[in-house]
Amino acid sequence: MKNTKGKVYLVGAGPGDIGLLTIKGMKCLQKAEVVIYDFHLNAQVLNYINHDAEFIYAGKRGGHHTMTQDEINKVLVKKAKAGKKVCRLKGGDPFVFGRGGEEAEALAKEGVEFEIVPGVSSAVAAPAYAGIPITHRLYSSSFAVIPGYEDTTKDESSIDWSRLATGVGTLIFLMAVKNMDVLIKKLIENGRSPETPVAVIRWGTRPDQKTITGTLGNIMEAVRQKEIKPPAVMVVGDVVKLRDTLNWYEKKPMFGQRILTTREHSGGFEELEEMGAEIIAFPTIEIAPPENYRDLDRAINRIGSYAWIIFTSANGVRYFMQRLIDRDKDIREMKGVKVCAIGTKTAAEIKKFGIKVDLIPEEFNAEGLIESFQRVKVSKGQSLKGMRLLLPRAEKAREIFPEKVRELGGEIDVPVAYRAIKPEMHGKRLKRFLKEGRISIATFTSAATFNNFREIIGEDADELLRDVAIAVIGPVTARAIEKAGLKVDIMPKKATIEAMVEEIKRWVRKKKS
Repeated sequence: MKNTKGKVYLVGAGPGDIGLLTIKGMKCLQKAEVVIYDFHLNAQVLNYINHDAEFIYAGKRGGHHTMTQDEINKVLVKKAKAGKKVCRLKGGDPFVFGRGGEEAEALAKEGVEFEIVPGVSSAVAAPAYAGIPITHRLYSSSFAVIPGYEDTTKDESSIDWSRLATGVGTLIFLMAVKNMDVLIKKLIENGRSPETPVAVIRWGTRPDQKTITGTLGNIMEAVRQKEIKPPAVMVVGDVVKLRDTLNWYEKKPMFGQRILTTREHSGGFEELEEMGAEIIAFPTIEIAPPENYRDLDRAINRIGSYAWIIFTSANGVRYFMQRLIDRDKDIREMKGVKVCAIGTKTAAEIKKFGIKVDLIPEEFNAEGLIESFQRVKVSKGQSLKGMRLLLPRAEKAREIFPEKVRELGGEIDVPVAYRAIKPEMHGKRLKRFLKEGRISIATFTSAATFNNFREIIGEDADELLRDVAIAVIGPVTARAIEKAGLKVDIMPKKATIEAMVEEIKRWVRKKKS
């Protein structure tokens, strides 16, 4: 009998940098059937969620509440009692001013099983990413975390300012911008020196992190001049003096860059993340099997009759080999057949199956493939006339190489090994990022990734890309983008992700110089 007992996981998603999501938090996300999430999250966290899960947005932005706390509590109880695994996903840590305690109480009252998964709080992470340790043997041995949003019109405060102002080494105020002038006034009135160092960190741990420093006496003027808005953390104490020495994150060469990737997997861009960029994965293509295997099966049944098998992508290799295995065959069927790979990544995928690659064209495109085959033909005294080739490929692909082979008298079969389809996605959050200028570079690895992007985003897609640097993997993709009236800023000479990454690094260096 199926266990219908539900459970709620109160999960802290961390302050923004997706790398600060805990392993346990990720595991809870992956098994969740219902996800109730807040606004202040890195949108990429949602990529780890089972796509069959029910998503419920419960956040607030600009003071506007999508759901009240009572409504959230009721939904948590209702979904758990319906036998669902529920993930309540909260920014930072659920027990640090996140109302996680209230939600846990509501669950306990209703007899609902729950588990707390702590997250990295912005109280610790934002100062760390700004180069400010909240404790240091020479500067401070204590710290306090205080809500900065307390109603300043109340007659009595829940905060004992007389003890707090001088009794704690480092003071960390969360959500402090709105009431900052009052907070500073309270500290000075209760004995904290106006010369005390202060730092204000907006969007801590994210590419748009902005840090300003000053003293209690002058920080408000700096906040006004720099137009610092929520969300921000304020750090008060001598530890702020260490920022000039320990500032590490904002000095990374790719700091400030938020890079959009539109391929199915964002692998290959890890180096940019290590250098300080944030990768926004928004796959606009999804790889799927062919609608039918008739042509591919026919080619596999007579695989020994081909002189060459040509693979143009790692996907082509994987789907072809999987079908070969599914047909109860193996690589011995390919004995005597030469193998060509377009690109080093494709070659590496072929080698995983214990197959030697005989040819890798210098240029990773159809034109380079034609040139390489003509060179092989001349050097070995061969002729394409009467030669049989197999090119398992995507459903929609260029016909330049097959047409040239036939023109030279060769035979070529081009069965569909896989399809690149448009995934079911919505681009609401990405559109907001684009409108707010929070995407610096958009990458496209094929014409399909660009065309699908336009369809998903809608009629204003081209306009949203006008102020974004566009990077493409090669001239075919560039032509599709230029046809839409947009400018290509970055294109490598070699059509690989590695070359694109190197070109992006060069472009950023040039822009900063």
